[in-house]
Amino acid sequence: MQRKKKILAGFLLFLILMWFCTVLSKSIYTSELPIVSTVAAERKYIEHIVELEGIVIAGNKDPVSSLGGLRIDHLMVQVGDKVEEGDVLFTIDMEDLDEIMEEKQDEIHKLQLQINTILQNQELARQKKALEEERAREDYDALARYQDTLVGRAAEGISQVEEDIDEQDGGMSDELRDELQSAAYAEADARWNRDNTIKDAERRVEDILLPENEDATLDTLRVDLSGRQEDLSQYQEIKKQEGIVTACAGGLITDIYVSAGGRIPDTAVMLMADDSVPCQFKAVLGRDEKKYVGLNDSVTLKLEGSGKEKDLKVDYLAESETMPGSFDLYINLPEGTGMPGLSGVMTRSETGEQQPLCIPPLAVNTLETRSWVYVVKEREGILGMEYYVEEVDVKIKDRNESWVAVEGALDSESKILLSSTKAVKNGDTVRL
Repeated sequence: MQRKKKILAGFLLFLILMWFCTVLSKSIYTSELPIVSTVAAERKYIEHIVELEGIVIAGNKDPVSSLGGLRIDHLMVQVGDKVEEGDVLFTIDMEDLDEIMEEKQDEIHKLQLQINTILQNQELARQKKALEEERAREDYDALARYQDTLVGRAAEGISQVEEDIDEQDGGMSDELRDELQSAAYAEADARWNRDNTIKDAERRVEDILLPENEDATLDTLRVDLSGRQEDLSQYQEIKKQEGIVTACAGGLITDIYVSAGGRIPDTAVMLMADDSVPCQFKAVLGRDEKKYVGLNDSVTLKLEGSGKEKDLKVDYLAESETMPGSFDLYINLPEGTGMPGLSGVMTRSETGEQQPLCIPPLAVNTLETRSWVYVVKEREGILGMEYYVEEVDVKIKDRNESWVAVEGALDSESKILLSSTKAVKNGDTVRL
């Protein structure tokens, strides 16, 4: 009996030991498993909020210019200054102005000398041509008279031979016949010489009367002279104003392109915002943000120093010329609102369609073009029921900073892995 009790006690002790080892093994096994947290997909609206930082710019900028090349003595304004009509903007270096005017006058004098020389040469050429024409006509008349005389003499030779023939009673002798033929040849030759000689003389007159070759030099010099004289008159007007340049209208100085001691460019010295035109808000929109902001969309705008937001709309939206892939956005501000240089933030909120399966961004894994989530499921393990993860491919339909709308082999009951204490892969055992 005592022996049976000992055997039963030993068996019980063995069972207790086996149970303890099993519990210890399971504890050690589970302690090594990743601890995960899960979420369930929710039905939500994916709201997109676009915030853009920008700056207030002038609605219209008028250039302030003066004669290019003049040296600025003093700049009386700086960017951001508000000026009224008649306020002094800058002054011109008068000594430099005098030097430039003297150079201009020298250039004008040289051009005038060139023009006068050409005109004198043209007059001499005209006189020479007239003299050549007069002499050619005299030569023509003299040659015509002389050739007519020769033709007349040849004709008299024929008449003389004919008279000799008439005086003979016995008819025309061979000698007289030869003389008559020679006289006739002589007259024909005289007429031919006369016609050709007169024609040559006439052509010499025609050649002299031909117009001269066209030459644009004089016209070019006159245009150049006129332009320099006009420039000089503008310099003279500046000198008359004692080198003081004033504002033609009131406005805000937005840009200055020169400094004191520098020379005025051929474009503009500065730009001034027109007070009569309201300002604009300008921002740069990225390609992804462009999906949620369009022309004429309603937006809110908060300017620096203003505690109140304004409800406005997008007035202009076009691809940026300076930043390819981005878009320039402009909003016309109400009259009297803002001033150039102020910063601000534009906000546009758009609520999309309701999506049935929305999960936090942390739950979605993406590699190149593939996206997937891990779903926690149960299975029979060596130590009983256990949890494991299974990859499920999903397609992203929409997203914002807080939610991602997906579609795939999921439902609202799916336990989707949100976080894990260790990296996991498909099929790994986990602990909730």
